[in-house]
Amino acid sequence: MRRLTRTLGPVAVAVLALTAAGCGGDSGSSSSSSSSDTSSSSPSEDTGGGDADLLVWTDSLKIDAVKQVADSFGEANGITVKVQAISEDLQGSFVTADAAGNGPDVVVGAHDWIGNLVQNGAIDPLNLTPDELSGYSEKAVQATTYDGKLYGVPYGIEALALYRNKDVVPDEPASMDDAIASGEAAVKSGKVESALNLPVGELGDAYHMEPILTSFGGYIFSYDEATGYDAQDVGIGKDGSIKAAEEISRLAKAKVLRTSISGDNSIALFTSGKAAYLISGPWALADVKKAGFDYGIQPVPGFAGQDPAQPFMGAQAFMVAANGKNKDIAQEFVNNGVNSEDAMMTLFEGTQLPPAMTAVQDQVDDPDLTVFTEAANGAAPMPAIPAMASVWEPLGKAYSAIVSGKDPVATIKSAGDTINKAIADAG
Repeated sequence: MRRLTRTLGPVAVAVLALTAAGCGGDSGSSSSSSSSDTSSSSPSEDTGGGDADLLVWTDSLKIDAVKQVADSFGEANGITVKVQAISEDLQGSFVTADAAGNGPDVVVGAHDWIGNLVQNGAIDPLNLTPDELSGYSEKAVQATTYDGKLYGVPYGIEALALYRNKDVVPDEPASMDDAIASGEAAVKSGKVESALNLPVGELGDAYHMEPILTSFGGYIFSYDEATGYDAQDVGIGKDGSIKAAEEISRLAKAKVLRTSISGDNSIALFTSGKAAYLISGPWALADVKKAGFDYGIQPVPGFAGQDPAQPFMGAQAFMVAANGKNKDIAQEFVNNGVNSEDAMMTLFEGTQLPPAMTAVQDQVDDPDLTVFTEAANGAAPMPAIPAMASVWEPLGKAYSAIVSGKDPVATIKSAGDTINKAIADAG
């Protein structure tokens, strides 16, 4: 694979040197040396950066890849970096620590945190404009842009796709109707126990239901590319959501959707050969590969005669803490150290998330990840606005109630009323 090395300009290097000199490091350390420390912590443990010029927080799954990028930046600029994995509630721990002034300089997390982080004054806009990230997936840039400002450099994207057990259903379905019909035929013939593993659970799962909602013309919040999501225009309870609710009810009566299938068991039941299809993300890929049967992956298709299905698209991104001790270095790290093809390739190789940078997408020689990249590029960015916190629980419970036999029209309208009231009460 082609690898490009991006070097910092002389002005940027000077800024780093001056900033590092004023960061309170050990007076006996050499300014020409670089060191990096990696540790894993829970919120109750010491998560301070000590004398490090740059402190980065991430999660345990991504720490090795993030450390490689941070190490390279530190070595290139003669500064010390420390990378820590926060083992519990990274977002909540970051908000608390940043407000207290003892958090990291950079946090690596999901784009849908951004609205909450901005509302809490926990992150700063980047010294980049969305247009300056033209080499990235358009959806990834949309996802990390809030109120017209860019708050994160995205490196990985993800979305749901449709997995198929080709030993059971060899032909790729053209629509969800085709998938369900072939899955039901496989159940009837005794080959599998489930036509489609789509997580519902006792409390519902609005995330995994999104492809059904959108295919029938439903939406959570209206979206405009210029202004983003509009929390004052809630689609739950309106016509599209009612059509989706009626379809969910029909599929539940046909035993295709069940509350016994949840995020905890849907993947395992598929990989054990008990389901014809599975709707899940790239996080299921390793287990599916280990299962030993021939499988296929495709973007989630829409229902026949309806709109295309649009699952939520998620982006993982680097964000600059508002109250970090070394904000100039943090901006330089994210704007330049992370924002390069070399760093993006390192992050892809270390995380195996579909890459956000199009130049890296073009170099990925893995048909499975290519499908997930296609799925993410065709999906809708998960709303990052604070109002989304008012959606998950009532909408999930409504879906679960419908699957359990409640009237679909009354239930989805009631969920819409609950969501609108919660948003209004939140101010």
